[in-house]
Amino acid sequence: MTQILHLDASAHRSSSASRKASAKIAAELGGSVVYRDLDAAPLPFITGDWADARLKAPDTRTPQDTELLSFSDTLIAELQNADTLVIGTPVYNFAAPATFKAWMDLVARPGVTFSYTTEGPKGLLTGKNAIVAVASGGTAIGSAYDHLTPHLTLFLGFIGITDVEFRDATDVIGA
Repeated sequence: MTQILHLDASAHRSSSASRKASAKIAAELGGSVVYRDLDAAPLPFITGDWADARLKAPDTRTPQDTELLSFSDTLIAELQNADTLVIGTPVYNFAAPATFKAWMDLVARPGVTFSYTTEGPKGLLTGKNAIVAVASGGTAIGSAYDHLTPHLTLFLGFIGITDVEFRDATDVIGA
């Protein structure tokens, strides 16, 4: 059975085109869905202590380090267990909302979701695909003002997800 990780990042609830579109995409895919609303329960931003803890070998981490990384571990496990990532996101000020950027920061972990090699970075979450429903309110996907899709393409590829499809949320929901 297909495992889907469904993320929504819009601050709007009932009126969000990206939420409606991502829900429709996830439903059409079928399978088992883990849903995370990044706006309803905003994610913490990384701190210096968190950044230091992530660089320590697991066997050298203190209980405090382990606690600092526990939520990140949960988010990464959701991503590792997924076959498909469905993301609903608006464009806020030419990019993703801060809540979505916080998720990216928390799941980008050296030795866990990516590694550095002599050939450069290598994503460790291969064999997955992502479908991103984008609501832009006027910043067309692929336009000169679209900084969201290149950033997400780069980030997802960095962690190993290179099969990425962007869909205009209004086209998905027929609005």
